[in-house]
Amino acid sequence: MTAFMTLPDARRFALTDATLPAVLVKGLPAIAKDGLVEADLVIADGKIEAILPKGSAPADLVSADMRGGMVWPCFVDMHTHLDKGHFWDRRPNPDGTFEGALMNVREDRIANWTAEDIRSRFEFSLKSAYAHGTKLIRTHLDSIPPQPDISFPLFDELRAEWKDRIALQAVALLPLESVLDENVFGGIVATAKRYGGLLGGATRILPDFEQILDTLFKAAADNGLDIDLHVDETEDKQVLTLEQIAEAKLRNRFEGSVTVGHCCSLARQDDETAKRVIDKVAKADISVVSLPMCNMYLQDRHAGRTPRWRGVTLFHELAVAGVKTAVSSDNTRDPFYAYGDMDPVEVFREAVRILHLDHPLDTSARVVTSTPAEILGRPDIGVIAEDGPADLVLFSARRWSEFLSRPQADRIVMRNGMGIDRRLPDYRDLDPILDK
Repeated sequence: MTAFMTLPDARRFALTDATLPAVLVKGLPAIAKDGLVEADLVIADGKIEAILPKGSAPADLVSADMRGGMVWPCFVDMHTHLDKGHFWDRRPNPDGTFEGALMNVREDRIANWTAEDIRSRFEFSLKSAYAHGTKLIRTHLDSIPPQPDISFPLFDELRAEWKDRIALQAVALLPLESVLDENVFGGIVATAKRYGGLLGGATRILPDFEQILDTLFKAAADNGLDIDLHVDETEDKQVLTLEQIAEAKLRNRFEGSVTVGHCCSLARQDDETAKRVIDKVAKADISVVSLPMCNMYLQDRHAGRTPRWRGVTLFHELAVAGVKTAVSSDNTRDPFYAYGDMDPVEVFREAVRILHLDHPLDTSARVVTSTPAEILGRPDIGVIAEDGPADLVLFSARRWSEFLSRPQADRIVMRNGMGIDRRLPDYRDLDPILDK
């Protein structure tokens, strides 16, 4: 689909009659309604020179009329698995279950995850994300030895190659039981530190879990590393490690950043338990990212039975308690999620439906922009600000109902004040590694 408008070919120009999500704008003109503000933007030398009230851009300035269309900052995708993406055709998950996903990923990793294989799939996801308007991505990298020795050096290469297009962060996703094996854990910590990564893992009920958490937090503190964990990705209400993680952060006086993803079983608790846990998460200053598409796909999946719940965490309750909350894409076309295209507009649209982020939608745009950017330590991304980079996504949609009813395939992605080539990579590009 062609873009809905053409950007001026000029060093300095204006975007007139634009509609901006007010929660993402620093230095606001008057707010209109539904959390949206009408404005003119002056773009000069790749930056946002001015944010002006609608109709006040200099009359002699070349301009593009947005006709009320929305302007967003570029997106942040803070929980992905770029090393796993796009091998569904090679190793599908026939029953769609969590256990089936674990098994098929393990078998494919052992058989196929060379640097060449991961690079092809990783870059395919980056090309897609860039075309859709993403500027910052955090990916978890499977870190069961010897995989870290392959994946982290490759990640470092790709981070350098893509630094002017997408900023990349990486988390070492390790089996948490290995934390008590000094030889294994010490090597993973060293690798994460060497490549500027984070420590992560997937929690479950384990013997000596308190000791595992204390060892993890101490290693992170001693090496100046942050933590990002997969937590309670299950419908089993007996699994509630989130509370123990909050207690461990407080007990260890850990000063680094801690992020937790999924937290599905929190939604299975009674109100009293849920409130107690949420209060501890808020006190510990832990951030929570929900993965609504993948969670709905995997959770409560039983053959021949319609799912009874949505699989997502208590997003609203966490946000009300003051917890930083965001949503992200998670897996893409792999055994954990058979679909997806690294498109934050899709993630946002589905999150609004699944998590009821609407009525009102006044601040919802933050969940794929400013809040995840803040959690990832990049508050300069995901906002629209004077003197900030003109890294923007332009939409023909004028109001929320228009924005959320179509995939916005005609959007324009602007980087440094210029439109980019939005052609998506062809799936046939992956044939050489998948036809095995």
